[in-house]
Amino acid sequence: MAAGALLAAAFAPLGWWPLAFLSPAILLHLWSRATPRRAAWLGFCFSFGTFAVGTYWLYVSIHVFGQAPVWLALALMLGLVGIMSLYYAALGYATARWLPTQGIAGFLVAMPAVWLLVEWWRGWFLSGFGWLSLGYSQTDTWLAGFAPLGGSFLLSWLVLVGAGALALLWHGSRRERIVAVIALLLPWPVGAALSRVEWTEVAGAPVGVAVLQGAIPQDMKWLENNREATLDLYRDMTREALGTPLIVWPEAAAPDLANNLVPYLRGLATEAGAGGSSLVLGILRAERNRETRELEYFNSVLALGTEVAWYDKHHLVPFAEFFPVPKFVRGWLRMMSLPYSDFTRGGRNQAPLGVAGLQLAASVCYEDAYPTTQLGTLERADVLVNVTNDAWFGRSSARYQHLQISRLRALESRRYLIRAANDGVSAVIGPHGEIVARATEYQREVLRSSVVPRSGLPPYARIGNWPVILVCLALVVSAVRLRRRVGRQ
Repeated sequence: MAAGALLAAAFAPLGWWPLAFLSPAILLHLWSRATPRRAAWLGFCFSFGTFAVGTYWLYVSIHVFGQAPVWLALALMLGLVGIMSLYYAALGYATARWLPTQGIAGFLVAMPAVWLLVEWWRGWFLSGFGWLSLGYSQTDTWLAGFAPLGGSFLLSWLVLVGAGALALLWHGSRRERIVAVIALLLPWPVGAALSRVEWTEVAGAPVGVAVLQGAIPQDMKWLENNREATLDLYRDMTREALGTPLIVWPEAAAPDLANNLVPYLRGLATEAGAGGSSLVLGILRAERNRETRELEYFNSVLALGTEVAWYDKHHLVPFAEFFPVPKFVRGWLRMMSLPYSDFTRGGRNQAPLGVAGLQLAASVCYEDAYPTTQLGTLERADVLVNVTNDAWFGRSSARYQHLQISRLRALESRRYLIRAANDGVSAVIGPHGEIVARATEYQREVLRSSVVPRSGLPPYARIGNWPVILVCLALVVSAVRLRRRVGRQ
């Protein structure tokens, strides 16, 4: 559990990336001679430590801002931590029961491959939760050069092979230790060389961008008596930024449905157009279903340029944007005065937002934590934009972890990424994952920078995760067969 807790420090904001190798190496070492039952318990404890320390901010969101009772907030947070831990309990059991856990076959082949498959599985199964995927810990190392080639899961695999190499240095023979050293060191110069490959090319002149960070306190954001002040604030900030080709607001910046703000939005669009600017706004909207005639609610991005365009959030947050529970449970939640909402999912591959001469691949909040979310759009998009409101998690590590995830999305696609957050971290991220400009957190600020449109698709944008997943699956199948063959001898 201590080793698992230390793993959380490998990610932002601490960024002690060597722990991403050392902590899993400790678990692989413990698994090497464990029974299936003990390996399951070890995996559970390790993962419990990681997610309890790494996602403690869920409590802040659910209790402090969501106003849920302490007992329910703790239950939901620990419930998610427990579910994540069960994945690694199953991983430990399967490893000890069916896979080789010694030598090169165990430490460099079987255990890294099956771990990667579990990491991939938890990233999408039952909506998925890909937070603290090992690859994100390497955004500032030479291994980041592999991101355009195979995405975050290729980075995770390389980290796991490195962790296995560390364990093999402890357990192995002289020949095995030589192989372990090669496996540990070889990816670094290769990654450094890959980082110099552009993969994409400039597709136009730089475009000026202004990101509006309103820094509205989360506990005041949706108060009725604060509505007009918030709308006035964003209008004033927009006027301050006029003349910048593209002005971007954060997620749900306006504290009302777009349906109720038509005159306000029309006035903004008129002023922006007269001032030579276009707008991209995070905003909620409602639309009546054509079949059921019921109102459906969307967490959206609105582009106001020469034309009006929408992006509707596709990957919704369970227990925040929709409640996967029966209707009678929702009724109980209402009686308990718990905040809940059911948004409607947008389409999977929506067209880029054409605005300010750019084609923007949009995402809302933690959608960009799903590596394949925007792959279907990248061929037509030349810049990424993410609008978010990480104020839900207070002054915790969540916002820095989320920024790190956004940086890897820019790395994978080799495109600029515009990130607009309510109170931080608002930033413009370059195609190598570098921070080009960054707003001061928790303060109102108009962040000015520029982005350069880029065209072309890196290998990962063309083929996604499947090559890495299929290779790891083949390695696991081969390792199982090897274990059976050795067992029969």
